[in-house]
Amino acid sequence: MKVKSPLKSTVSHALLAAVTLAFLYPLIFAVATALKPAGETFSDPGSLVGSSIRWQNFADVFTYVPFQRYILNGVLVAGVGTLVVLTASALSAYAFAALRWRGRDGVFLIFLATLMVPQEVLVVPMFILMQSLGWVDTYQALIFPWAFTAFGTFLLRQFFRSVPREMQEAARIDSAGELRIFTQIMLPMARPALGVLAVFTFINYWNSFLWPLIMINDVSARGTVPLGLQLFFGQNGNQWHLVMAASIVSILPTLLLLIALQKHLVKGIATAGLAGR
Repeated sequence: MKVKSPLKSTVSHALLAAVTLAFLYPLIFAVATALKPAGETFSDPGSLVGSSIRWQNFADVFTYVPFQRYILNGVLVAGVGTLVVLTASALSAYAFAALRWRGRDGVFLIFLATLMVPQEVLVVPMFILMQSLGWVDTYQALIFPWAFTAFGTFLLRQFFRSVPREMQEAARIDSAGELRIFTQIMLPMARPALGVLAVFTFINYWNSFLWPLIMINDVSARGTVPLGLQLFFGQNGNQWHLVMAASIVSILPTLLLLIALQKHLVKGIATAGLAGR
């Protein structure tokens, strides 16, 4: 086995540390700005530390605007949306991967082609549909229009196709129906892939700005976190220290989700989509 020289190892670690610092610097700058007093954000751009450290800025976020309401709305929309996406994607992926029916592959290609259509193209027809349903300015309008996408179906289909068909055939020989095979065999094995999809879906809902901006009229009641961040910019000036503090707070739900699903996320990324038949 070839051993690296101490010089090469030192240079490699130094380069990795430099790249890591480059990626972490925006987060470090955001935290430093969040702790500065008002008015000192741009007074000395080269300094990360203000004249004093104000932890009060994080409390002021919730008094300047009802930010706790926006966090709860975001958790509700992202949480319910993730559950709907997982359910719909798992069912459709199983139909495309494990069931045999005429035209299956052709329908899947058409379904997959919808990924090439950008959201901006669908905004107008989707708004007209929501208006006809009377869903404008409602939570369901934020959840359901984007819950039936092909990405989750494609991801889970690839995982289901990696499961040996002999396991499904053995279950059918034991008189197990398709629903039982799906719920007791396929879903437990697909936990890593479901974890990956859950993280991606939750983050997409959590960070969505364009669609809530169009659909929500009463921001104070049904606004999400991205809409709430806009309220720190107004006629009284831009509260950059509060914007940064609110941004740090808004990271916490997704960070907690990543920590909770870390094991499934790593395993799912390593295995999902690598095998198939």
